Amino acid sequence: MTAMIETNADECNDESLKDNNLVGKKMHVVFIENEKSLKDQELFDDERGRVSEEDNDSCYQEDVDQLGTFADGNNASPAEIKLKIKKSLLEFRCKVEDAILGNYLLGEPSSKLSPGELGLAREQLRDITLWGVPLLPSKAHEGTDIVLRKFLKAKDFKINDAFDMLQKTMIWRSENNIDGIIDEDLDFENAGFLKGADREGRPVCYQVRGVFRDKLVYKNTFGTQQKRDRFFRWGIQIMEKAIKKLRFREGGVDSIVLIYDLRNTPAQGMKDLHSISRKTIILFQNYYPELVHKSIVVYAPFWFFTSQVIFSKLMSQSNIKRFVFARPQNTTQTLLKNIGPEHLPVQYGGLLREDDEEFSPSDWVGEIKIRANTVSRVEFPILEPGVTITWDVTVVGWDVSYKEEFIPDDEGSYTILLQNQNRVYDSTRNSFYISEPGRIVITIANGTFNKKKVFYRSKSRTTLPMFILYPDT
Repeated sequence: MTAMIETNADECNDESLKDNNLVGKKMHVVFIENEKSLKDQELFDDERGRVSEEDNDSCYQEDVDQLGTFADGNNASPAEIKLKIKKSLLEFRCKVEDAILGNYLLGEPSSKLSPGELGLAREQLRDITLWGVPLLPSKAHEGTDIVLRKFLKAKDFKINDAFDMLQKTMIWRSENNIDGIIDEDLDFENAGFLKGADREGRPVCYQVRGVFRDKLVYKNTFGTQQKRDRFFRWGIQIMEKAIKKLRFREGGVDSIVLIYDLRNTPAQGMKDLHSISRKTIILFQNYYPELVHKSIVVYAPFWFFTSQVIFSKLMSQSNIKRFVFARPQNTTQTLLKNIGPEHLPVQYGGLLREDDEEFSPSDWVGEIKIRANTVSRVEFPILEPGVTITWDVTVVGWDVSYKEEFIPDDEGSYTILLQNQNRVYDSTRNSFYISEPGRIVITIANGTFNKKKVFYRSKSRTTLPMFILYPDT
C-alpha cells in the first residue's frame, strides 16, 4: 500500500507549518507487511535521532504513549509514532485552514446569501475561536496546535474523523450559543462547583448528586421539560467556566478533573437526573475531546456499578479508562492521590474551607504516617508570647483517638487540655492564644490495624488579649 502526503505552502500559508521541512515536499510512505520504507529517509532519520532529545516534550510524549501502534497494528518505534503524529497535525492544520478560508467549517453557506453577505461571513470565520483560542493556523497562535491535537488524539490521529468532530463541535456551539452560556443565569451551586486544583494544577469540578434526595428540590429541578433543559445547560455552563481557567500553551494546564459525588443518592426515583447525567457525559466526549483528564466517582453505591456496565457501551475506550471509582470507605484516599490536601474540600477529608481567612492553598502542609497500633505526635513550638496560633489537622480515614494540649516551657505552669476525643471523623481546626512560651502538642493514637496518613498545618499571628482591649472601668 502506498500513501502520498503533499503539502502546499500556498494553501497552508503558515510559518509554523514549515516545521521539520515538511511544507512544500512530497513524501511517499510505503507499507509492506512489517516493513516501512521512506523515500524521504533523511527526514525520517532526523526525526528518529531527535526523539531522545525531545522526550521532555510532554505534549508529544503523551500522544506517543496513547497511539502506541499504527500501520495496520504493527508495532512501531517511538520515532515512527512521533513522526506520524507530526504529519497528522500538519495535514490537519491545512484541512482546517482550507475549511476556514473556504468558508465551510460551519457547513456550506446558504445559497440565499448575497455576495456581500458571503464576504462578511468569510471574514468573520477567519476570526473564529474555540475555548478562547483562534482556530486559523496561519494566525500562529500558540494554543491552536494544542486544541487541534486534542481532536486528533480523540480520533486516534485519523485526520478526516478529527475534522468531522471539530466541524460538528463548532456547528453545535454556534446553534446553541455556547460562547454566551457563561453569562446566563443558571444557578445550581448546591449541585456543583469549581474548587481547587489537582496535583498538576488542573481545575477540579465537583458534581454533587445527594442534594436531589430531597423530593421537593428534585421536583423543582426536573419537574418540567423546560427545567430539565435548564439543568442540562447548566452542566455545560460549569464546564465552560472550568475551561476559562485553562491555559492552552506548551506546558500549560489544558484539561480538568471531574468529581461525581454520589453520596446519599438513591437508586430509585431519579430517572431524569440519571438520564441528564449520561447525556452530559456523552456530550463532553463528543464536543470537549481530551478536556477531561480524569473523572472520579466517589461514594459510589453498589447499584451504580451495575448501571455503568450498560452505559459504558456508549463511551469510547479512552474515556472509559479515565473513570476512577471509589467506594465510600476509600473516597478520601482516592481523592488525595490526585488532589493535594490543601486543595481538597474539608467535606472530602481535605483542608480546604469555604472563604478561608486563615489559610490559603499556598501555605505549607506537613505529612506524617502513623503505623498500626502506634501513637504519634505533632508539635507546634511557640517561642514568643502574645500570639494566637491556628492549626488544621486531618487524618485519612480517621477512626483514631485525638488529643490537643498546650504544654508551657515553664515546668511550674500547668498543661492546658484543649480537646480530647476518642474518635474523630472530620477535619479539625482549632486556635489558642499563647500567653507564655510553650508548644501545642497533638497526640493521635491509631488503634486500628491499618496505617494512617495525617496532614497538618499551622499559622500564628500577633494579637492582643481581650482584657487589654476591654479593660474594666
